[in-house]
Amino acid sequence: MVCGGFTCSKNALCSLNVVYMMVGLLLIAVAAWGKGFGLVSSIHIIGGVIAVGVFLLLIAMVGLVGAVHHHQVMLFFYMVILFIVFLFQFGVSCSCLAMNRGQQETLLNSAWGMLHNRTKVELENKLNCCGLLDTNATHAQFDLDVSTCNAPCKHTNCLHCGDMMLDHASEVLKILGGVGLFFSFTEILGVWLAVRYRNQKDPRANPSAFL
Repeated sequence: MVCGGFTCSKNALCSLNVVYMMVGLLLIAVAAWGKGFGLVSSIHIIGGVIAVGVFLLLIAMVGLVGAVHHHQVMLFFYMVILFIVFLFQFGVSCSCLAMNRGQQETLLNSAWGMLHNRTKVELENKLNCCGLLDTNATHAQFDLDVSTCNAPCKHTNCLHCGDMMLDHASEVLKILGGVGLFFSFTEILGVWLAVRYRNQKDPRANPSAFL
């Protein structure tokens, strides 16, 4: 059977959906890892990546079932939704890679200002740091945070929590952006395979096709 045949298209589409499921799980895992590090959870783009991962995982399951059973309706919705996921994932991935340190600082300062003082102290203890960022615009708030900080490092030499979080956030965003951007292009391949496979005739439905 040539590679353009029904069986080859079916196997290729099934394999691609298994890869999508793995990518979805990877995106969720990396984003959750970054989200669990404190204020990285306040960056809304992390939530967007988790949403893409979950949605990609679900649509891959639909595509896998549709490919196995050659289900016309499921394959149609799979094609449409996968293309929408491609657009969304491409946009989120580009945002991850394009976000510079200044934009991250702005988001971090905004999120820090909305936190309760008790939550700030808990984060400082967890990360073993004091204060967020000591800049001209946030110097007064930084001094106030340091005065209420009781992290173990306070009596030695504490790092700024903002610097630790930004370094970690940059690492997470680069991983998420790179993985998401690379695999977003494979989704176009998935749409093309689904269209091709959906329009092919199942040989089992017509025994004379083998003659």
